Amino acid sequence: MSARTARAGKLLGALCLIPGLLLVAAPSSGADDAREKTRAAYTWKNVRIDGGGFVPGIVFNRTEKNLAYARTDIGGAYRWQEKSRSWTPLLDSVGWDDWGHTGVVSIASDTVEPDKVYAAVGTYTNDWDPQKGAVLRSADRGRTWKKTGLPFKLGGNMPGRGMGERLAVDPHDNRVLYLGAPSGHGLWRSADSGATWSQVTAFPNPGNYRQDPSDSTGYASDNQGIAWVTFDESTGASGSPTKTLYVGVADKENAVYRSTDAGATWSRVAGQPTGYLAHKGVLDAENGYLYLAYSDKGGPYDGGKGQVWRYATRTGEWKNISPATDADTYYGYSGLSVDRQHPGTVMVTAYSSWWPDTQIFRSTDSGASWTGAWSYSAYPERADRYTMDVSSVPWLSWGANPAPPEQAPKLGWMTEALEIDPFDSDRMMYGTGATVYGTRNLRQWDSGGKFTVTPMVKGLEETAVNDLAAPASGAPLLSALGDIGGFRHTDITKVPPLMYTGPNFTTTTSIDHAESRPDTVVRVGQLDSGPRIAFSGDNGATWSPGKEPPGVSGGGTVAASADGSRFVWSPDGAGVHTSGDRGASWTASAGLPQGAVVESDRADPQTFYGFKSGTFYASTDGGATFTAKASAGLPAEGPVHFKAVPGQAGEIWLAGGKAGGTYGLWRSTDSGASFTRVRGVEEADTIGFGKAAPGSDHQTLYTSAKIDGVRGIFRSTDAGESWLRINDDSRQWGWTGAAITGDPRIFGRVYVATNGRGIVYGDDNSPG
Repeated sequence: MSARTARAGKLLGALCLIPGLLLVAAPSSGADDAREKTRAAYTWKNVRIDGGGFVPGIVFNRTEKNLAYARTDIGGAYRWQEKSRSWTPLLDSVGWDDWGHTGVVSIASDTVEPDKVYAAVGTYTNDWDPQKGAVLRSADRGRTWKKTGLPFKLGGNMPGRGMGERLAVDPHDNRVLYLGAPSGHGLWRSADSGATWSQVTAFPNPGNYRQDPSDSTGYASDNQGIAWVTFDESTGASGSPTKTLYVGVADKENAVYRSTDAGATWSRVAGQPTGYLAHKGVLDAENGYLYLAYSDKGGPYDGGKGQVWRYATRTGEWKNISPATDADTYYGYSGLSVDRQHPGTVMVTAYSSWWPDTQIFRSTDSGASWTGAWSYSAYPERADRYTMDVSSVPWLSWGANPAPPEQAPKLGWMTEALEIDPFDSDRMMYGTGATVYGTRNLRQWDSGGKFTVTPMVKGLEETAVNDLAAPASGAPLLSALGDIGGFRHTDITKVPPLMYTGPNFTTTTSIDHAESRPDTVVRVGQLDSGPRIAFSGDNGATWSPGKEPPGVSGGGTVAASADGSRFVWSPDGAGVHTSGDRGASWTASAGLPQGAVVESDRADPQTFYGFKSGTFYASTDGGATFTAKASAGLPAEGPVHFKAVPGQAGEIWLAGGKAGGTYGLWRSTDSGASFTRVRGVEEADTIGFGKAAPGSDHQTLYTSAKIDGVRGIFRSTDAGESWLRINDDSRQWGWTGAAITGDPRIFGRVYVATNGRGIVYGDDNSPG
């Protein structure tokens, strides 16, 4: 993903028939309503986007060919499938309560027993994530996991997340693992394959670097801690712990430590450079070199200076082998890798070179000389050693046509992960802020030819989804996404050609279409220079910007009337406004407080609704004036989502609340004048509608909820009288509280918004 905000919050899954779905029957009203069936067989897949988020770590196993893993900052971990050249998600079993465990701060593949893999998980070290971190361990390559909780938090989406790897398995005694912790918690060790952990009390330095010590949220002010652990496999024998290992610390004056007695004692490596943070430490045991990529900042966004050093482990000599002079360096280094087939070949990235492009450097003589992936021929023209083919993920061009020296698509940004395949010197993968790129003819670099860069991201779905719309005609799905805006999905099984443009929001916060005229669509979102609202008259294929009322600072929520004649916008930074001319002019709405969530009635074009802090509001004059309703008992705290039923004037379903307070699902059939709580639903966070079941006269309901003590994705075909859980414990996708919608054309199809695992959709494949 491009520069993901800290609060943003990422399957091409195989077909899966869920054998035991949960049916929950709410107490009957006495009517002879159609009841939800007791079983359904659901297939779950991803709506194809391919990528869309930051991949800070790629790890190849060094004893088994084609075994590789990728970690994401909020969207879990993945395993590479060479046959299909795609990624398989490994952490979809993470549930609602442990949603933070979809943030992966490090991953380690066991070289002794390649079936074993480990993941250190946790999204934030401050109070945004209520749960502590954990180490997950798997003996079947991530198909199933066991968990050991830690006494501190981990930060998969914190500053410094591109450093690493912080988790490492001893290549000689694979019972031994090390984990570098943030927040001053130091270095930790396991001697039983990750089942239990204890602090290495002899390790002298827990780190001290903070991106911004004055940040009161605890996000940028957290101590970034221990950054990486590297073993020198030349100093051990099979079955005994490796004697020499190196640890990188987020401390500009004391960045590298060494133990020569299997971790019993530690000392600062003498003669090391100072003034920088060592993002990566990669050891070539064959030639006796430890390579280090340094930056003046923790990344992944910042970094204005850096150096690359080589440490001779046998002689103690330090040598500055930076690819560029200090005067020519405006970035930090990361993304460090050694070619294990030809250990004198080293590569490193200029991860924080945002303009005009990232840079990748390559040396075939252990860092004595370097060449770059591109250079200036005659400024601003560039000479590239590569060609790019993004035809498999065409939106990576961003629809841009920049002036040189920028190019579209870009080679990347935030390139903190780069790995040369240890079995194939021609294959290299690297992560960016939006995708995984790679090549299969890397050695063309050395022979004077051009190597080809293509996306290697199929199956890795990492978008954070804010809103979804499924019109009755036109494209089956419209999405509002973090960081890459969103897409018009004309075929959910194919990658869309381009995100929304004209304008291209960095993040889309809300999208809506006119119920009876689906060609009319409106979206709002974030854009540094504005405008933050756009309109489409062709079902989202093309867009034009609208004007903004004074004071707008963000997208907020937006609603289109049932016939597309009017729009109500509740933006960040300004009050609620209404427009009858597609945003050419705006009039302040009366009676609805700033920051209210807005929606439209899906049958009456003059009726709009709003909600804030426990009070429901309605307008019958196109959003000009709103009146507070007397309905009581609605959630006063926590997020709330509500929607009106298509084609049914005045019927509204409202979900939301806060744990420990008022929390659940409510229904109104009188335009919000009164609401009735849906019995049996303990908690609900989203509500959506889809095509009615055969024999039912009410649209199918879908919700992410807790019913009868079970968290899951539920549906009801009988207006909430009974509910069927349609996912299972292996398919939970962490937090699913942003949006959900059924498909108005296909009974049983549901689209689920995740926070980092993209858009998941399910189809009912039950017989009959």
